[in-house]
Amino acid sequence: MEKRKIEIMDTTLRDGEQTSGVSFSAAEKLTIAQLLLEELNVDRIEIASARVSEGEFQGVKGIMSWAQEKGYTNRIEVLTFVDGGLSIEWMKKSGAKVQNLLTKGSLNHLTHQLKKTPEQHFSEIAKTISLAKENNIETNVYLEDWSNGMRNSPEYVFQYLDFIATQPVKRVLLPDTLGVLIPEHTFEYLSKITARYPNIHFDFHAHNDYDLSIANVMEALKAGVHGLHVTVNGMGERAGNAPLESTVAVINDFMPEIEINVKEPSLYKVSKLVEAFTGYRIPANKPIVGDNVFTQTAGIHADGDNKNNLYFNDLLPERFGRKRQYALGKTSGKANIEKNLQELGLKLNQEDIKLVTQRIIELGDKKETVTKEDLPYIISDVLHSKIFEEKIVVESYILSHAKGMRPSTTLSLRIDGELIEEHAQGDGQFDAFMNALGKIYKGKNLELPKLIDYAVRIPPGSSSDALCETVITWTNNGKEFKTRGLDSDQTVAAIVATQKMLNVV
Repeated sequence: MEKRKIEIMDTTLRDGEQTSGVSFSAAEKLTIAQLLLEELNVDRIEIASARVSEGEFQGVKGIMSWAQEKGYTNRIEVLTFVDGGLSIEWMKKSGAKVQNLLTKGSLNHLTHQLKKTPEQHFSEIAKTISLAKENNIETNVYLEDWSNGMRNSPEYVFQYLDFIATQPVKRVLLPDTLGVLIPEHTFEYLSKITARYPNIHFDFHAHNDYDLSIANVMEALKAGVHGLHVTVNGMGERAGNAPLESTVAVINDFMPEIEINVKEPSLYKVSKLVEAFTGYRIPANKPIVGDNVFTQTAGIHADGDNKNNLYFNDLLPERFGRKRQYALGKTSGKANIEKNLQELGLKLNQEDIKLVTQRIIELGDKKETVTKEDLPYIISDVLHSKIFEEKIVVESYILSHAKGMRPSTTLSLRIDGELIEEHAQGDGQFDAFMNALGKIYKGKNLELPKLIDYAVRIPPGSSSDALCETVITWTNNGKEFKTRGLDSDQTVAAIVATQKMLNVV
């Protein structure tokens, strides 16, 4: 059976940027655009809204300059408006070649926002499309509030589509602007439209207000749409848009009749980069890209994985450039411990594993987080053994931070019995500490792991004297790991976590 080709249009840089508090710099937009088109291989990207700001204009200009060199100009789109040609002029100056023209897809929006008749609106749209064609700009049209239009004024929607079928338009974009669709209605509305206009290319643009975006995407595909709009990590207004990563996995696993170009192994990398640029944290339980989704917690699951992968499904982490992990906590069993010991290259007899397991369960009961990197400390403590000995110790330090002066640190570090002292400045006290540490390691021809994430937690409802947990994520030789420190002072907690890291590596 010949597969049906579906276009994936990513709108992280336009609709995704409408996430509250998110704004990309021009350089960030260019980096994400390059990754989306070349690393992930999405078919098209929507990168901006016309006439928003000077920064947006410069961002589009930079992306279009790169796209022209690569031959990608027809894969990059900009949201425009029916504004007497102002958006077209903006596009000409920026170098953009494809407009996604925002028009009214419901009689309610047309009547109360524009206060115009359908005929007036259609006439202005036709002029805008004609002007775009004169300037060698390709046109797609959005039917804003289309889903409510189908629900409350379907006669208007079909009147509009009858009109647009006469225009030189490449694609018609149908958004569930307010996220009101359920799967049943998605299939019903889109089936009617694709049957009535078999020669028009239709895209579906889902929102996730009821957590139904992926279900609606599946129904839209069954109804015969030709393209989907998505965002990395499901970013977007309110509850966000259909997430790219889940859309790709669902199509690949449950819709064998459909073909897409997106490369699965790059999804996680791009997801984490967007998280870093936006500061918009990915929930730990978010499918495909969340920290916990490939982590087995229950001991019985780890045991089952040892016995013919009994708890695996088709979502294998390796598909997305990830790795399965086994959590340590109060539901951990011996199998979880053994899996983590294997990764650390440690071996214990069954009696010792029982003792270590019991201690981890006790810590879990106290709601303490236990990581793989904590295991050597726990083993050493429980077994009173020399299996793990701290060879690197932060003996002392002075942290100074005065107004008008750069923070500085004097650090005394013991490495295999040798005491070494260094002083450094930094952008903050911990940065100064890391700079001093870097000097010591450079002098010893040693390389420090790279810090890639730094998270601080205090218990909800606590006061300023609360114990603070600092969790730092490091990368070393391509492998990520976490260490944590606990103290009433945030910087000291970070130093405790760093000393653990030094001994882990």
